[in-house]
Amino acid sequence: MRDNEIAALAEAQFNRVSWAQLARLGLSASAIKHRIARGRLVTVEDGVLAIPPVRAYDDWGRWMGATLTAPESTLSFQSAAAARGIWALERAYETITRPGDGGPRLHGGVFVRRSSTLDGDCTELRGIPITAVPRMLLDLATVLSGRALARAVRDAVRLDLITLPAVGDALGRYRGRRGSRRLAETVARYAGLPLERARSGAEIRALEVLRAAGRPLPRLNHQIAGEEADLSWPASRLIIEIDGGPFHLDVGEDVRKQAAWEAGGWTVRRLPSDNVYENPERLLHLALPNVPRGTS
Repeated sequence: MRDNEIAALAEAQFNRVSWAQLARLGLSASAIKHRIARGRLVTVEDGVLAIPPVRAYDDWGRWMGATLTAPESTLSFQSAAAARGIWALERAYETITRPGDGGPRLHGGVFVRRSSTLDGDCTELRGIPITAVPRMLLDLATVLSGRALARAVRDAVRLDLITLPAVGDALGRYRGRRGSRRLAETVARYAGLPLERARSGAEIRALEVLRAAGRPLPRLNHQIAGEEADLSWPASRLIIEIDGGPFHLDVGEDVRKQAAWEAGGWTVRRLPSDNVYENPERLLHLALPNVPRGTS
């Protein structure tokens, strides 16, 4: 009967259970150790167990396990960003934050931070305690480069996790705290840009590059000849498609859309998404006003 209860609990928690939870089910320390010795449970983190087999690549299991290592542990920093789909880089460990003071410590595969200001900044994602989006961005502002932080903000808005005004409201509460100035400066970069229409971070970065260069801003993801164009300038009938993102995986579809636009009298120019970040001058060159045929 106990094993059925353990299995049910583990199933609800991405195959993770803590020693404290098993004790609340009525298992003694010796009963838990017996199950470990018999291979019915395996240790995955200090104080956290799983039912074998344990998948080698299981982000949700790792995130849940990290928060089960001690009471009031909350997924945070890059781990919180990864859980929300805005951090794709490999992580050597998962980061959690617990109430209290003291410096960060690495325990196995869990990096533990302490904070005395977590109240009101925590929520849940699929049952996992996690810092709220504004607090996550504030935390990231203390550890990321300016470029990485800008991308995190862009992606948080693009994925409808938060709006820029909501970040601004949160900054009012975070005034004077570490990271708040860097986050405010990053948000200011995007004021007035139509981030909510973006399909990719590269599109938002393109708008930022164009505005910084004093160029006219294009329409973003508007319908032209029945097809959605990435960047378009109606006055010069110019379209720039940023290739390489999730909406440009079908080459045949791109060719069909380009043919429809050109048949309607539009000039279509294409730019790899990497160029937006690594070679923005290429974007500025392509965004020159279209010169009508027959003129010099």
